Amino acid sequence: MTQQLAPLVPLQTRPSAPRARDPFFDNAKFLAILLVVVGHTIVGLRSKVPVAEALYTFIYAFHMPLFVVITGYFSKGFGKTTGKTRKLIAGVAAPYLVFEVAYSLFEWHFNDKKTLTISLLDPIYLTWFMLALFLWRLSTPFWQQVRWPLAIAVAVSLLGYTGPLSNHLDMHKVLGLAPFYVLGLCLRPEHFDLVRGARARVAGALILTGGLLVAWWAKDRMNYRWLYWWDSHKELGVDNLTGTAMRLAMMVAACVLLFGFLALVPRRRTWFTALGSSTIYAYLLHGFLTRFMQFQEWDHLEWLQNIWGMLGMIVCALIVGTVLCTQPVIRLTRWAVEPPVGWLFRDKPTTG
Repeated sequence: MTQQLAPLVPLQTRPSAPRARDPFFDNAKFLAILLVVVGHTIVGLRSKVPVAEALYTFIYAFHMPLFVVITGYFSKGFGKTTGKTRKLIAGVAAPYLVFEVAYSLFEWHFNDKKTLTISLLDPIYLTWFMLALFLWRLSTPFWQQVRWPLAIAVAVSLLGYTGPLSNHLDMHKVLGLAPFYVLGLCLRPEHFDLVRGARARVAGALILTGGLLVAWWAKDRMNYRWLYWWDSHKELGVDNLTGTAMRLAMMVAACVLLFGFLALVPRRRTWFTALGSSTIYAYLLHGFLTRFMQFQEWDHLEWLQNIWGMLGMIVCALIVGTVLCTQPVIRLTRWAVEPPVGWLFRDKPTTG
């Protein structure tokens, strides 16, 4: 490969003519959201089906870092113009408010809670990502101005786990996954050339196979709470030196698995490419189904507690994840996922 890669430092974004969507990223987002849905679907089988526990460990080792990296890559312009700021409010803050209330009401009703609690500072279930995304995008100008942004983000992430942080805003998770967001900000199109070609695909297949084998080995030796990025070292029962080493290892492992996953993502248009532009619908909506399953204790059904039951649930998860990205679902739920908030702004936005 003779092309020299650009350095991993944020560059000032310049106005450019609109470009066609790259099918590679839509393909990656669609396949990644399927991993999210599968992970939430089989979580209840971890203690009953060893293969489910290994698969769950494997998926959680990199699926959210993958989403955060891609999100960071497409967030370079946030904070620079009024238009981008309004997109942040309309596309992230507004649906966060809608689904924080919706999931709180849903859990109160179906989980037999005696009191209804709605806290905008304490995200419920999967809404944490929307709040984290809002905070990460607000921080974008900072990362674009400082030197060594990735090193600073890693340092902040590691230091954040050495002591307690407020439970509000899921700060451990926001700071812990911030390096992946900053990595996305630093990446350039030519960096993704590293995952192009037959050799990269072979390497990717070997990496993911190795990741599955390591997950099988680690499932009985590793506290799965490490995978959630929300506990301090003390809460996980380790000292700061051990915890910091573990977090660094998890970051490296996630990046390696990211490379392996992206190397296998098709770069051409496929039947699911168009669905990749609507993954936010699948993300925000599938949780109602998976939480309902948990509240009804479907995972306690004996006929599901085996490899065939797990495979059946995975197939259902893949179907659900796909359907939730389709146009009929989008038309029915756009009012919630993309609520109309134009009335909130005082005047027309500037360009950008």
